[in-house]
Amino acid sequence: MSRTLARLRAATGDRLLLQAGRSLVLTPHAEQLRERLPALTREAEALLKPPEYRFDAATLEQRFVVRAGEGFIDLLGAALMDQINGTAPGVQIRFTPKPDWDAQALRDGKIDLEIGTVKTSAPEMLTRLLFRDRYVGVCRVDHPLVSSVGVSLEKWLQLGHVLTARLGEESNAVDVSLAAHGLQRKVSITVPSYGSAMQVARRSDLLAVIPQSCVGNTFAPNHAAANGLHWFELPVSTQAFNVSAIWHPRLDHDPAHRWLRAEVLAICLTAYPQHTVSGKRSSSL
Repeated sequence: MSRTLARLRAATGDRLLLQAGRSLVLTPHAEQLRERLPALTREAEALLKPPEYRFDAATLEQRFVVRAGEGFIDLLGAALMDQINGTAPGVQIRFTPKPDWDAQALRDGKIDLEIGTVKTSAPEMLTRLLFRDRYVGVCRVDHPLVSSVGVSLEKWLQLGHVLTARLGEESNAVDVSLAAHGLQRKVSITVPSYGSAMQVARRSDLLAVIPQSCVGNTFAPNHAAANGLHWFELPVSTQAFNVSAIWHPRLDHDPAHRWLRAEVLAICLTAYPQHTVSGKRSSSL
């Protein structure tokens, strides 16, 4: 108490409490403070108390910036907005390109949510597994390869390929698997997105490797065929990978952001039920 009183005296410039015989008395300034303290205490408690309000998506007026690949936007963008418009007509989604995996935009608040594989080195980011994906091959529907009974590794390697690689990306799962066996694809062209790879394969004899989620889903079951493409199992083994929602801890308890994450998860559960597994949120990347 003596140390606390000393700090208060230093802060106020007043002695505050003095000895009067066997008791203690307040100075005039301390008397004034005592009258004001209850109101100040209530104001401080109200300021520090968590906000009490009932979140209502129907009245939400907000634009969320979501970074996602072309595949997610093309196949799930419309379905996501249809779902959102049914409960939150005042919400807008602005999709932004995904040129790399830099987390700085999430840290700066320029992006509210990212959807894709977790390749950031930012340890504070939180994630939620949306679904599991894997790689498949595609070629144009009238490609000579389609008439083959299965796609052999020898035939597949003889043909030209489209490589999908973002700026700064030096390797991918398919080529790593081939290199382990001393093999290499004949890459004729490199493009920055799976959507571009699909379009190049559609208009040429080249083959492309894309995530199976880009082939179609429950909302667009014949997406590949509708785009003039035939998909097939790869003759080389690759590991399945996670597609996750990624966000900064600053928004973890925000009711509007929690609602958005739930909407994204729900659309993925509907679109890829066979590829969805129970996932836990994690701050360890």
